[in-house]
Amino acid sequence: MLTRIALLLATNIAVVLVLSIILNLLGVEQYLQQQGINAEIVHLLIMAAGIGFAGSFISLAMSKSMAIRMMGAQVLENPRGETERWVVETVRRFAQREGIGMPDVAIYNAPEINAFATGARRNSALVAVSTGLLQNMSKDEAEAVIAHEVSHVANGDMVTLTLIQGVVNTFVIFLSHIAGRFVDRVVFKNQSGHGPGFWITMIFAQMVLGILASMITMYFSRKREFRADAGAAKLAGSDKMVAALERLKQSVKPQNMPDEMEAFGINGKMGSGIKRLMMSHPPLEERIAALKGSS
Repeated sequence: MLTRIALLLATNIAVVLVLSIILNLLGVEQYLQQQGINAEIVHLLIMAAGIGFAGSFISLAMSKSMAIRMMGAQVLENPRGETERWVVETVRRFAQREGIGMPDVAIYNAPEINAFATGARRNSALVAVSTGLLQNMSKDEAEAVIAHEVSHVANGDMVTLTLIQGVVNTFVIFLSHIAGRFVDRVVFKNQSGHGPGFWITMIFAQMVLGILASMITMYFSRKREFRADAGAAKLAGSDKMVAALERLKQSVKPQNMPDEMEAFGINGKMGSGIKRLMMSHPPLEERIAALKGSS
């Protein structure tokens, strides 16, 4: 995990430096300064990175407690009944095989077939399953879904997506501020402070760039789903994972998981056309085809 964090941080720093060099080579910074804009590119980049990563890591640090509250999940500290004991022992068995610490295990009351994993660290995660999953899936199918979520934890997917979000947040903040300063000084000729042109342009730019940033994050989220499916196939068996995905295809109940948690579930909202770019999960048909193709 440390290697992945170092790599992504290094990538972010490299992109920041390259962007700064490009702006200088193109004369953008000099032009802005000629127009009375003291852009302070490096300082702005540092500020943007600080804000962008801080927000992402605060959300990650709070992810377990937030998930439990939002989903109304009950952590199984003292499992009661055969089903609860089976869920806990299944998570334990897969966690041991992956060499990670035992996650907290929870069940939340919801009619849809779903499950999710979250947490700031591989050795202190949360795996939760819905009552709808336990009621509508066979043990083999439920086992595969749990294996999928444990694979997310073992792969460090929550941290990876947080780092990716931090990178894109950095550039949303940075580029929106540059756009705001440019319009304020060059178009509206405001020579001191931030006028209405800055605030209107910055807010509009953040909305547009935020949509593009979400597309990037969702692209990586879809890639992580394929990897978690493959991990589940190794832990529980390819046939069980395929059967679980086939069962999800048959489910007609709406997915009521909050947007904040959707990327960490087994099943996400479907879409087509441009909506596909905002999907946190690949279409089930593609996931099934990928598993069958690798077996």
